[in-house]
Amino acid sequence: MKYKIFALILLLAINLDFSIAKEQIVFSAIKKELQRSMTELQQENAPPLYYVSYSVVERKNSTVSAAFGKIKSAKAEQSRALDIDLRVGDHKFDNTHIIRGDQFQFSGFKSSFDLPIEDDEKSIRNAVWFITDKAYKNAIERYEKAYSNRAVKVQEEDTSADFSKEVPARFSNEIKEFDIDTAAWKAKARLASSFFANEDWLYDGSVIISGTTTIKYFINSDGSEIKQFEPSFRIIISAFTKAEDGMTLPLTNSYFAFSPNELPSDEQLEKDVKKMISLLKELREAELMKTFSGPAILSGEASGVFFHEIFGHRVEGHRQKDPSSSQTFKNFIGKKVLPEYIDVVFDPTINNLKGFPLSGHYVYDDEGVRGQKVVTVENGIFKNFIMSRSAIENFPNSNGHGRKNVGYDAVSRQSNLIVIPKETLPASSLKDRLREECKKQDKEYGLYFEKVQGGFTFTGTTVPNAFNVTPILVYKIYADGRKDEMVRGVDLIGTPLTTFANIVAAGDDLGVFNGMCGAESGYIPVSACSPSLLVSLIEVQRKAKSQAKPPILEAPSVLKSN
Repeated sequence: MKYKIFALILLLAINLDFSIAKEQIVFSAIKKELQRSMTELQQENAPPLYYVSYSVVERKNSTVSAAFGKIKSAKAEQSRALDIDLRVGDHKFDNTHIIRGDQFQFSGFKSSFDLPIEDDEKSIRNAVWFITDKAYKNAIERYEKAYSNRAVKVQEEDTSADFSKEVPARFSNEIKEFDIDTAAWKAKARLASSFFANEDWLYDGSVIISGTTTIKYFINSDGSEIKQFEPSFRIIISAFTKAEDGMTLPLTNSYFAFSPNELPSDEQLEKDVKKMISLLKELREAELMKTFSGPAILSGEASGVFFHEIFGHRVEGHRQKDPSSSQTFKNFIGKKVLPEYIDVVFDPTINNLKGFPLSGHYVYDDEGVRGQKVVTVENGIFKNFIMSRSAIENFPNSNGHGRKNVGYDAVSRQSNLIVIPKETLPASSLKDRLREECKKQDKEYGLYFEKVQGGFTFTGTTVPNAFNVTPILVYKIYADGRKDEMVRGVDLIGTPLTTFANIVAAGDDLGVFNGMCGAESGYIPVSACSPSLLVSLIEVQRKAKSQAKPPILEAPSVLKSN
């Protein structure tokens, strides 16, 4: 499987308020249908129904988009969708059991079901009733396939339960109301994007301001009743140009906040846009980098994405049970995987780290289990997996990392990944250490990866278990102290265990990447936090390049008026 992380613009909302009456109507409707389904479907002459959960996700969202100083779009949307997790059999073996040989085993997608957005209990119940019937019939059919599959296959390596038993929870947090000034958002987007309009060599210069408020209603047959309010606001600034050889050169700045008042000021956006323009101009003239292996510094942001790809996806618990997964760390419990001065934790319980808001924050996961801080590496020793309610050998319970987007089945997914070094160097001295490493390896230069766009990784057994981080700002750092030189056109690649072994030092700074991660259970918000890291050996390959020439005609903005 291939998994991606990148900065994503959510379609997000105006009038961001929800009423208590609405909550009561939604909960009443799904609670009555859950009780009716459990009572009556258990009487059917079929594998017994033992668990049902209903998840209703209600979103109001608003977005304003501008390019080159003019508004492209402004819209508001509202939705209400239902997901069902319905299980027949028992906790040990149910309809979700792995069907070996099924290449789409963990596709996760099952489609969500739209519910009426008007608050009418009868209409909501009617939709839930019909959808539950469909889910029940599908569960019976899949249970029979899974049961037959087990009978004709060899003994399974992991015989742990299909679904863990967890303590039911009741939780409700405060719903906040946000007054969104759409006119002010439009003015802000116009102003920030207008600075791109002065550059005729830019092919796009956009600003998107978006906000969403989400209420998640969760109820299950164990007795859990959870209502969570989750706000998020983003500004995405993006621009791109082309070099003379046809290479597309993008640059993006993204900002995340839990309130519109916490988004950056007009002055800050102007400063950042002008810096982007300067960097893109330099990128157009930068040297096209060739294949290289040698020492490098990864900025905090780049290191965070680096850890997300090479480590985070491989410690998601459900992969250790999947026979088609490489299970990289399955046999590394209690063994050294990183330098002894590095810890790695996943912590959805915090929403801020040293002043940086963290988009991977939540209180309860999408299976109704409270999010927990999970120490996966301590003193360089691998300790733990992040777990959903899909149990694995020696890890029978969830630690609150069962996550999904609407329309998918929950699996174990990352939250706020935090790399914590116990020994650090001043970040400003890492370049001196890099130069020393270059001389030791007889290299003319090393590389500094300042900014990344995202990345992806493979974890299956049928393809090489490699990762690819996509840098957009890279510099040569010369061993003899010459001025740093910007280069373009490389991807950072490698394999997990080899790359981990090459980490030699950590800085005392912090970088945070707030993005969206895509995998089997859809796109979910995550954060990756790390200091700068010095790596003794990395490998880069040439980036795929467009063969299209730059535009033939001049941009209209440079033409003289008639």
